[in-house]
Amino acid sequence: MELKRVVVTGLGAITPIGNTVPEFWENLVNGVSGAGPITHFDASLFKTQFACEVKNFDANQYIDRKEARKMDLYTQYAIGVAKQAVEDSGLDVENEDLNKIGVIFGAGIGGIRTFEEEAGNYALHKENGPKFNPFFIPKMISDIAAGQISILYGFHGPNYATCSACATSTNAIADAFNLIRLGKANAIISGGSEAAIAACGVGGFNAMHALSTRNDSPETASRPFSASRDGFIMGEGGGCLVLEELEHAKARGAKIYAEVAGVGMSADAHHLTASHPEGLGAKLVMTNALEDAEMKPEEVDYINVHGTSTPVGDISEVKAIQEVFGKHAYELNISSTKSMTGHLLGAAGAVEAIASILAIKNGIIPPTINHEEGDNDENIDYDLNFTFNKAQKREVNVALSNTFGFGGHNACVIFKKYAE
Repeated sequence: MELKRVVVTGLGAITPIGNTVPEFWENLVNGVSGAGPITHFDASLFKTQFACEVKNFDANQYIDRKEARKMDLYTQYAIGVAKQAVEDSGLDVENEDLNKIGVIFGAGIGGIRTFEEEAGNYALHKENGPKFNPFFIPKMISDIAAGQISILYGFHGPNYATCSACATSTNAIADAFNLIRLGKANAIISGGSEAAIAACGVGGFNAMHALSTRNDSPETASRPFSASRDGFIMGEGGGCLVLEELEHAKARGAKIYAEVAGVGMSADAHHLTASHPEGLGAKLVMTNALEDAEMKPEEVDYINVHGTSTPVGDISEVKAIQEVFGKHAYELNISSTKSMTGHLLGAAGAVEAIASILAIKNGIIPPTINHEEGDNDENIDYDLNFTFNKAQKREVNVALSNTFGFGGHNACVIFKKYAE
């Protein structure tokens, strides 16, 4: 069976540094940090009092006010980015075969804000008997964003959510790619969203010692690959890609951002939360993606790394890159856009896929910000080009994006410049 080619025809982004794709990209290239004091709840007694929140989001720009009240914030973000991406793609929904358009859209945590609110209400009023909002469960569950997108447009194709912690939305893209190239759909709306900047979210990650506590300087707290890194910064928002079968896209005259070249998946099978110290799972997932794309390591120009700014994770990913790419590792550009957006958890993969695609389209590598001269970790080889502090221009024909999740879930996607 001959596999079909798959391209990206639409993008949507709501992030801590921009609520549209152009705004997100402009701030990414300019090295803008999205971090600041938490406003979603009173964090004054928490070890971490800052995060990368989405600013100035208006759900009613995308959703009827009455319908928005039935949705957790993570679903509102999902609807927003899906609408952006579908509009950007130019899909004529009225005249498409809706049985051949699907939605694969994930969340690593889902409606934690809704759960927190309902549990709090119950605790406060439990002496009067249990009273819960009838939309509690549909608002909370992590598959509902995919369902809401399909309902919005009437898409009857494959529809489900992926959930693999921080690899969630890369897995969504990978599944969409595989289904389309097997001929199971003409197009799939894929990606992820997250809105976990809540007391339970921050408190839980604090208890694990996973978050930075640099409360005196939030904007510089996310510092991947620097010796002084002390944990990741929580982010929120969403990213969405319209993946489409090439001939279907060409037949309707769609613009094409890039082609999906291959995907890889693997497991660390090592620890609940820590990556394998030698990067074995990371090495395997990149190798699998290169094999799927039928590419040599030397063909890759840019890696958008997982790069969370955690002491162990950054080292293991660097080791994996050096193992997979050998001498070519020193010819690559590497950058962690989490230094600006924070870690969007289940939405990270989709947002970073968009950054990788735009690096190809625009010939610009976004930077890894917040690295200070001399702030070097003896376990990291600084002869590698981490694109520290300033964007760099270069031709990018192939970009690889890594995401690694708690539980040892690893996913990798490779994009390439589209050519006939």
